[in-house]
Amino acid sequence: MSKITKGAIAEFVRHQLKTNEKWATAALLKIYDFQTEDEKAIGYTNRYNNVGFSGAHAEIMSSFAVQLRTKGWLSPKQMSIVHKIIHKYTRQVIMISNPEKLAKLVAAKN
Repeated sequence: MSKITKGAIAEFVRHQLKTNEKWATAALLKIYDFQTEDEKAIGYTNRYNNVGFSGAHAEIMSSFAVQLRTKGWLSPKQMSIVHKIIHKYTRQVIMISNPEKLAKLVAAKN
């Protein structure tokens, strides 16, 4: 088995976030968990801290995360928006993931 590169892992994760509903919703909830409590309460990012959603995405993605937690679903249109945005958080998803499991998933894909 050849060495799995960081680029290959990032490409794999980005693709999953763009196309796989389970990956996208799990990432949505995990990244939402990184929002500070006051950011969650007000619905937008009020400081730059390298975790959670950016200011541009905080309001809509936080509302989707809350809906997913409270109602257990997102509409097809909402899911489409999540797929369009969540891949921009590939770096954060990789940081919070198990590196061995990611490497195995990438290796299995090849």
